[in-house]
Formats: sequence, structure tokens, C-alpha cells
Amino acid sequence: MIDILPQIAHNYIAQAAFWGWFTAQAIKFVWQLVRHGKFRPERLVGSGGFPSSHTSFVIATTTAIYLKNGASDLFILSLVFSIVVMYDASGVRLEAGRQAQILNQIVDYFTKKNIPVVITRKEALKELLGHTPIEVFGGLILGILVACIQFYYIYNGVI
Repeated sequence: MIDILPQIAHNYIAQAAFWGWFTAQAIKFVWQLVRHGKFRPERLVGSGGFPSSHTSFVIATTTAIYLKNGASDLFILSLVFSIVVMYDASGVRLEAGRQAQILNQIVDYFTKKNIPVVITRKEALKELLGHTPIEVFGGLILGILVACIQFYYIYNGVI
């Protein structure tokens, strides 16, 4: 098991996946800091927001597979999974976040009116779960760019 870790760390496809995710998360963190003036370290690992790190992760992986292996069976499989992830991010998870927002409003309303509620919770439900289509598109573009830039630098001997 220990022998496999250096192999993974030096694998172009694994690196592209990591940098696709990390770059998206870093952009979200900096955007939150610049736009809203809020230091929120959870944005480095949290879901939701622009760009979609899930999309950037899977698209960087898919692009890296294509650049390294061409239109192989592995590329097609990765592409199909990428489409599923993007659909889930902008569909199911986005709606779950909207439902959490409504449930939080209902519980807050009942609490303010001193109406007993069956739901007990220590903190609000997480509302930032999914992505709008533009956030998914941003992750798609970022994932392609990260994998292409990395491919160029690795295979041209720059890094």
C-alpha cells in the first residue's frame, strides 16, 4: 500500500484531478474573501458555489485521460461519469439545497412564534449543496484548462 502512494502522487491523471479540485476550491475561498470580505476557511473544502469543484475534478480527470490516452474506453467511461456528476450537481443537489433553505425558514418561523416543532437540531441544515448551471459550466471550463495546462508543462519538460 505504501508503495502505491508515490505512484499516485506522480500520476498525471491523479495530479490533474487534484489540481482541478484544489483550484476550484481556492477560487471559491478567494472570491468569498474579496467579494464579501469574509474569511471562511470552510470554503476551501465546502460544496456549492462558483466554480463547481466536483465538475472541475471530474472534467480535469476526463480531459487528462483524453490527452494521455485519446478517445479510449477509459475516456468514454470517465466522460459518462462526468456527465452524471454534473447532472447531479445542477439537479438533485441544487434542489436538495433549496429544500434545506425552505425547511430552515419554516423551523425559524415556528421557533420565533413559539410553536412546538418535532424537528430538533443544533444548527441549520446546510443550504449550499448544489450548483447553478453557470457554476457547473465554470467548473467544466476550469477542469479543461487545468488538465491542458498541466499536460503542456509536464510533457514539454517544464515541470
